[in-house]
Amino acid sequence: MKKRKWFKLASLLLAAAVAGTGCQGQTGKEQEQKKEGSTVQIEFWAAPNPTQQAFWKKMADRYMQEHKDVKIKVSPMPESPSSEAGIQSAIAAGNAPVISENISRGFAAQLSDSRAIVPLDQFEGFDDLIAKRQMKSTISTWKFADGHQYVLPIYSNAMLFGWRIDILKELGYNAPPKTYSEVIEVGKKLKEKYPNKFLWARADLVKPTWWARWFDFFMIYNAASNGTHFIDGNKLSADRDAGVKALQFFADLSKNQLVLTKETKDPFESGTSVMSDLGPWTFPYWAEKFPEMKFNEKYVLSMPPVPDGTDPSQAKTFADTKGLVIYASATKEQQQAAFDFVKWVYSDPQNDLEWLKETNLPPARDDLSTNEAFVSYFEQNPQLKLYAENIPNAIPPMDNAKMVELQELIGKEALNPVVKGEKTPEKAWDDMEKAIRGVLK
Repeated sequence: MKKRKWFKLASLLLAAAVAGTGCQGQTGKEQEQKKEGSTVQIEFWAAPNPTQQAFWKKMADRYMQEHKDVKIKVSPMPESPSSEAGIQSAIAAGNAPVISENISRGFAAQLSDSRAIVPLDQFEGFDDLIAKRQMKSTISTWKFADGHQYVLPIYSNAMLFGWRIDILKELGYNAPPKTYSEVIEVGKKLKEKYPNKFLWARADLVKPTWWARWFDFFMIYNAASNGTHFIDGNKLSADRDAGVKALQFFADLSKNQLVLTKETKDPFESGTSVMSDLGPWTFPYWAEKFPEMKFNEKYVLSMPPVPDGTDPSQAKTFADTKGLVIYASATKEQQQAAFDFVKWVYSDPQNDLEWLKETNLPPARDDLSTNEAFVSYFEQNPQLKLYAENIPNAIPPMDNAKMVELQELIGKEALNPVVKGEKTPEKAWDDMEKAIRGVLK
């Protein structure tokens, strides 16, 4: 709740801060650059993650060896109380960096609304960058309602479901279910054999926590709607038919007592549940705490299930993804120099491979699962290949500055009451639509 209140307050202050400091900050930076001679100074804020900081420091050092007229200082972005809040505070104080990573599409919507960041597609060489990094399909879903690209996605976790294949085999299945009816059938057989087990253990299904919707509602909705944007700028553009079907799926899971909505420690690992939303960050944790969780032995991975009559091979999912932006307060020379640095980094797939090895975050490339540079890595880490294959099928968060409030309404008005059996899917959807339209006015 504190984070939500901060977002609202900071959003109100941000536009005034940008207007008040923009011209003054740019003039000051231009004067500072003149003092430094012909060297362009770039401050790059990396995510508050040591592996990401190390990667960008290494890239900056290599770039500066080839480009003596550019000096790049890489430092971790402040967290007060979050990285988003740290950036907003820096903008308000006139101390924004030239460039930073760790920016979600939703947060970028706040920054672009306040004109705190610049459209990347207006830089010379943008199309060349997208072509060289093989990310035309991946970045297409990042386009904002005004037609511009404000964020260059760095990594993309195409969220998948994990299934306890050892338990599925006990029930007579050799692969995960792909459609809603198949999932319910598996759940009923599970309950017959193991009355105390559940399909999915997820306490967040009955909580309005805004970010939790990325890992339940949006995984299912994106698969049902073929990735139709839920919000397009300031308009509700969701596919109602797909949305009601998604909510009906949650209702059926609940009605058949297939979801566990109380807090439980490691339910998937212990076998209390046989299905779990999983990101690639899970696997290092398992390697340390649950070494028995072996791919294709204990678990397998799949895309989200789809409504009956829908082609499972065309399923979409949610993308847990972040990227980099360039700030409007920087001088034109700094902005172009920062873009040139980024273009240099992504002109070589070996740099993306280095990133993948150091961070375990899949680069946002269409060809990640097929490019020869990554073949050996995925042979050694086969559990990550399906994530790589589905990067083009993963939909990033909405591009709306009121994302937090909007996603709270999805839980409060629709998902939570449906799972609790308090509303029908149709009424829940209509109530949610009405509430969201009220916010978007």
